[in-house]
Amino acid sequence: MDPLSATASVIAVLQLSGKVVDYLTDVKDASKERARCAVEACNLYSLLLNLRFRLEEGSAETSWHTAVRALAVENGPLDQFKQALELLQSKMTDGGRLKKAGEALLWKFKKEEVASILDRMERLKLLVEIALQMDHFNLSRAIKDDITPVRAHVDNTEHRNHLEWISPSDYPTQQSDIIKRRQEGTGQWFLDAPEVAKWRSEAGATLFCPGIPGAGKTMVAAIAIDSLLKLIHDTSVGVAYVYCNYKDQKEQDMTSMLAAILKQLVQGRPLLTEPLTRLHKQHAHKGTRPLAEEIFTTLQSVISDLSTVYIVIDALDECRNDDGTRRRLLACIRDLQRKADIRFLATSRFLPDIIDEFKDLGRLEVQASDEDVRRFVAGQVHRLPNCIQRKHELQMLVQDKIAESVDGMFLLARLHTDSLLDKRTPKEIKATLTRLSKGSAALGDAYKDAINRIESQLAGDSDRAKNVLSWITYAQRPLTTAEICCALAVENGEEELDPENVPDVEDLVLVCAGLVVVDEESRVVRLVHYTTQEYLERIRETWNPSAQLDIASTCLTYLSFNDFKNGSCSTDAELEEQLRQSVFLDYAARVSLMRNAGDVNASVQI
Repeated sequence: MDPLSATASVIAVLQLSGKVVDYLTDVKDASKERARCAVEACNLYSLLLNLRFRLEEGSAETSWHTAVRALAVENGPLDQFKQALELLQSKMTDGGRLKKAGEALLWKFKKEEVASILDRMERLKLLVEIALQMDHFNLSRAIKDDITPVRAHVDNTEHRNHLEWISPSDYPTQQSDIIKRRQEGTGQWFLDAPEVAKWRSEAGATLFCPGIPGAGKTMVAAIAIDSLLKLIHDTSVGVAYVYCNYKDQKEQDMTSMLAAILKQLVQGRPLLTEPLTRLHKQHAHKGTRPLAEEIFTTLQSVISDLSTVYIVIDALDECRNDDGTRRRLLACIRDLQRKADIRFLATSRFLPDIIDEFKDLGRLEVQASDEDVRRFVAGQVHRLPNCIQRKHELQMLVQDKIAESVDGMFLLARLHTDSLLDKRTPKEIKATLTRLSKGSAALGDAYKDAINRIESQLAGDSDRAKNVLSWITYAQRPLTTAEICCALAVENGEEELDPENVPDVEDLVLVCAGLVVVDEESRVVRLVHYTTQEYLERIRETWNPSAQLDIASTCLTYLSFNDFKNGSCSTDAELEEQLRQSVFLDYAARVSLMRNAGDVNASVQI
């Protein structure tokens, strides 16, 4: 480092220290933390002033000057202290803006923040004192001891920041949610299939796993991913996956899916971060986002350092293709396979254009096996009425009848099982089992039966179920449990949210006849299957015709609450805090903005 740069760094910190000391003396607060910060800042100011004069008077060629210059390296002691001062300044000057005349400076710090700031002051004070003793040997050693853990922490923080910058997606959490719902032992037929063994072992292999709606394709994808993550311990082998979702089609474009794959391959591999770091440097300081082509190039660079990469994409049929996203994504994966050992697995419904993409490649149809259905039903006995739990022969009858009726459709097994929940006698159970639908109309009949069960509940529960299903069906993105509970608590004409009107999410799920589930880790509330969305879209105009207007009214009422009448937030930090405290604000604002903008989809999707 240039000797002048070290002196300039000290001067810059001195100037900032002087301003902060002035602020600290003006703060209208008598706390011990504020007083101690002021005293320590003054002491350090005096030491730094002495150090500045020593630097200016002495020779830049001495070993002492060389050691002192290490104080000013990036993320070194001076830099850390400067960051602490900037934190103090920003909070006491309203985000960096000087207070108006007459406004009081307030102490806004938590004890943990103060402890961190004082710790940085103390470390720098010790180093400066050693420097002023002209002991360059001990100074060099002390600086090294101080910087090494800091650099490791900074590297880890930068790694996490770069990963979040390239993609906010969290498919691993989704994977955890799905695999938790797996009934032990189910899907073993898939793992034992020779087609799967070939896909795992053959370089550049592709396996296409089509299936009818509700066959269990997503669970099969999760089982494949889970087996890879458990069996592969070689750090040179990567695993990445994407769960396509009809509710996320706007977010799941070509760029975001490639970025999600890149993120997963780099995550936990610090030695592979260099290509991502370069990409971040090219864009972050300009506030721009990388194009799909740039992400693809970065992905190629990362993959070149791995021996094998497994890529799993679930529900290709739910990936948007009106703009060519699905076609281009598959083309990119094929391009990667030509240059590296990429083993690709995809699931989908039987759509002609998707089937054509995988012709002449490995194929294994997904069907709910009789054994898997029986395992699933056996695992649900604890939820079923007592008359079933007490009689083994009735349990076996339930397993037999449901396994006979599902015809390869795992979803149907779930819906048929749920249809027994409100039956209380063996006769009612047997009558219901006799009426179970089979064939192509079975799924529609199962949904119709679920709607009938919802409508036969007490009026309050029936209305609540209609509202929950309408909110999810019309949602423009997946809703969290906190968001939907808050939405249902909003009362027209009120100016604030009454905490006593917020429903329990378990009660909401309970009244929806098995059509709604909650992902435990992500806390997203969703319909049990894509076909549920399709069915509800067909009946929603007659079943709950006022739903759209009710949703729009709820969003506008929420935005008119007293909490939001003070205007917009002046800083990003204030906005983040507002969104954290007001869980429904982001969604309500998006809905209202879309309607005000006259979005062409507003009539069918809120």
